[in-house]
Amino acid sequence: MTMMLRNILTAASALTLAACAVGPNYAAPKSASAPVATGSFITASSPAVTLDPVAADWWRLYDDPVLDGLVADALTANTDVRVAVANIARARAALRGARSDRLPQGQIGAGANYGRSPEGQRLPGADREDWSVDVGLNVAYEVDLFGRVSRSVEAARGDSAAAEANADAVRVIVVSDTTEAYADAASGAARRDVARRIVGLLDQQVTLTERRKEAGLATGLDLARITTLRDQRAADIPAIEADRQAALFRLATLTGRPPAALPVIVADRNISLEITDPIPVGDGAALLKRRPDIRAAERRLAADTARIGVATADLYPRITLGGSVGSTGAGLGDVFGGGPLRWLLGPLLNWAFPNQEPARARIAAAEADTQASLAEFDGTVLRALEETETALSSYARALEQRQSLRAARDQAERAARIVRAKRREGASDSLEWLDAERTFAETEAVLAAQDGQISRRQIALFRALAGGWSS
Repeated sequence: MTMMLRNILTAASALTLAACAVGPNYAAPKSASAPVATGSFITASSPAVTLDPVAADWWRLYDDPVLDGLVADALTANTDVRVAVANIARARAALRGARSDRLPQGQIGAGANYGRSPEGQRLPGADREDWSVDVGLNVAYEVDLFGRVSRSVEAARGDSAAAEANADAVRVIVVSDTTEAYADAASGAARRDVARRIVGLLDQQVTLTERRKEAGLATGLDLARITTLRDQRAADIPAIEADRQAALFRLATLTGRPPAALPVIVADRNISLEITDPIPVGDGAALLKRRPDIRAAERRLAADTARIGVATADLYPRITLGGSVGSTGAGLGDVFGGGPLRWLLGPLLNWAFPNQEPARARIAAAEADTQASLAEFDGTVLRALEETETALSSYARALEQRQSLRAARDQAERAARIVRAKRREGASDSLEWLDAERTFAETEAVLAAQDGQISRRQIALFRALAGGWSS
């Protein structure tokens, strides 16, 4: 038995060394869009950005400890992140299962029963009713001659890496959504404060107009017009406050809290969130390596390529080396004695032949999945470039728009001051003054809203760049 076992193990080792994995060997794809992205971005010529490498923890560029704490909470407690982490654990478990096929598989069985034997089957001197005990050990080892097991491990490794990249993609979204919700709340508070200042200014003008009406220097129409403008601006405040509260509620959900548990300090900021320094954006080649959705698509392609080899291996014989040892007796003493011991060694060959059409159909399906994964990879690259270029362009145009709005606001404020002075001197009528005040109020409110848009454009750019998840 020892010599036979040694011969079988030697043969298995020789077969394993001679084995070759069937199916295509994976090579990283060369996307048709990749050469376009090897240099600077098309719209990265704005002075608001720089080609320095993307910041790792980009949200820290805002220099806001409250935001830093919220992001840390989101990365720990957000439900989407928790689901992504669980998916990683599941993929790693599948990888461990695939690797275990490289090892011998053993099974131990034991049973006992009490019964009565037919008279003709009873041994001389033996009781017809007695116990029967059976124990056995079976061992099987698949010789991976055509790479079915190794390709399965390769596919599981790709799935595991894709799950990790998907988790990074979720973190990118969660961090950007958390930052955006915090920015929306701060922008809402800033817009609310501007609206309140405008209403306060209009309240003064209403009071002044009432006094001028009493003195006969203004009409009821003048008072009605300025009061209408005041009420219109006051009506904006509840809507702005509702948006701010919605942003805070969204922030609570993103950080894994009920709305009532959100720290009070989070709502204190009333200055729009903005980075005034140029934003580092890197280059296109670094983007393709950094974006987790691209890495996930590439790893899924690798896994699907390996599955072609798994399917192809079914065209060839599957060889399993097996052995068993066991014993059956009337009691434990008989079982472990030398007499009833049995053992068996030998190879087992399984081969679906001559009808191999089911295996070839599985190969064709695996090849189709691989082509779909390649197309998905190319599409992911194109979308990454599109998102980044769009974010860069939108951010640059938003800055230009704000610059024009600031100039318009300054001019409107200057005109309002001139008209007020002329009105005090009696050199301006009520319509001119009302029009100047309305113009100034509108430009002030629009500029406050644009500051909030700048925050959102910056965060959208960081989301497209996917900084911080390149490991």
